[in-house]
Amino acid sequence: EVTLAESGGGLVQPGGSLNLSCAASGFTFGAKDMWWVRQAPGKVLEWVASISSMSNVIWYRDSVRGRFIVSRDNAKNIMYLQLNSLKLEDTAIYYCATNKYGSGRGQGTQVTVSS
Repeated sequence: EVTLAESGGGLVQPGGSLNLSCAASGFTFGAKDMWWVRQAPGKVLEWVASISSMSNVIWYRDSVRGRFIVSRDNAKNIMYLQLNSLKLEDTAIYYCATNKYGSGRGQGTQVTVSS
């Protein structure tokens, strides 16, 4: 059974940072490209970042490029998302998934950016 478990969210002021983690199990993590997606209140799910299985291809949506950093540790079956210079509009539930549509995603971790 594919299991994805996100953690690391929280409440942070604008300009602050958070580090999210995604623990994966039930599949060959090191062979799969992975995505971070998010859903803000009242908005549709959107992809945030993706990282190829060997970390050699990384993509970010324009609004987070230069502020977020995605990485993974295939030996530990964990993917990370470092969120820097957070903005109010980054407030959302963040999920990890094995595709950009977010299907099969975990329960998510709430990130709230507020002053």
